[in-house]
Amino acid sequence: MIKVAILGYGTVGSGVFEILNANSEIISKRAGDDIQVKYVLDLRDFPGDPAEPYVIHDFAEIEKDSEVQIVVETMGGLHPAYEFVKASLESGKSVCTSNKALVAAYGPELLDLAKSKNANFLFEASVGGGIPIIRPLKTSLAPDVILEISGILNGTTNYILTEMTDNGSDFDTVLKDAQDKGYAEKDPTADVEGYDACRKIAILTSLAYGKQLDFEDIYTEGITKITDRDINYAKKIGAKVKIFGSSKKVGDKVSAMVAPKLITHEHPLYSVDGVFNAILVKGNMVGDVMFYGQGAGKLATASAVVSDIMDASKHVNVNINTLWDHEKLDLLPISDVKSKFLVRVSGSKNDNEENVNKAFGKVTPVDAGYDDEYGFITEEITEAAYEKAADELGNVINKIRFDA
Repeated sequence: MIKVAILGYGTVGSGVFEILNANSEIISKRAGDDIQVKYVLDLRDFPGDPAEPYVIHDFAEIEKDSEVQIVVETMGGLHPAYEFVKASLESGKSVCTSNKALVAAYGPELLDLAKSKNANFLFEASVGGGIPIIRPLKTSLAPDVILEISGILNGTTNYILTEMTDNGSDFDTVLKDAQDKGYAEKDPTADVEGYDACRKIAILTSLAYGKQLDFEDIYTEGITKITDRDINYAKKIGAKVKIFGSSKKVGDKVSAMVAPKLITHEHPLYSVDGVFNAILVKGNMVGDVMFYGQGAGKLATASAVVSDIMDASKHVNVNINTLWDHEKLDLLPISDVKSKFLVRVSGSKNDNEENVNKAFGKVTPVDAGYDDEYGFITEEITEAAYEKAADELGNVINKIRFDA
């Protein structure tokens, strides 16, 4: 029998407990052994809850208990999650986590520690919630050179942009609606500013190329500047605005970015709306592969955690090798990344056309019916060239890149 300790009895932790109990029979058959929760660590008590008999408040009990072979970290945040996970691995216990902040910050260190102890550090649920993506990158797509990863990695922002597109709502109204429905946190900064997606693309890119990509090094732009006018310009050209986390091989370097982008109906992710997530992976042999589903939610995320628990139970005292070195990826400077841009400038077309052509060269005008501004699409140019031209004009309202 495999004994498990769950750290944190919040949304995901309680989901893990629920799945292990509700699906215990099929989980045991597929894992090859019975899996049983021995402890649930939390600061709170849960009178009347099914987990009540297992609740403890001192992590040292778990750390010292040799019967516990797998620790499940669903606390979130960096501290004390990092200290508890590190101590668990040092005592020879495998760890399964849904904590993207922890994985993005300490992935290589914790993987090395797990390997040295013949244990495992598994984190399928840290990206994409219930969407399987970590394990496919490590196994199914292992024969391929990954050329590109592009994903709608945050359900909150995808919901907001979908509502703005379909219903003409403004950002603030939709954000409040998302909070009322539980799709957005009380403090939505990590979602709407792109930080959540940034950590996820950092993890995926590090796994794809086997080297560390620090999330702090990724250019990140949120959706707070997107307005109803941006949405209308997108509709005029048959496009939608989505926020993407993306990385791509460019020669011997990798470019990475989180930003709103325009996609047309030919794009595989065009129809991914609402709270759903999707990740497109391009391999040099397999071609395009898409992963789609619920990127968050109690049971969807908990299901991914339990899949890791089952994997760890099959590999007691056997390390599952994961290629993710401390060596940093050679990142293409953001100034060298190329895109087409939809640009809006203040003033009429007549007031701007000459200066725009002088600054940007050839452009394609877009008429969305506004007399007080001028919209146009640039040719493919570097970020540095865009910034230079925008500075020359001095009246840019907003810009959105195209996903190439």
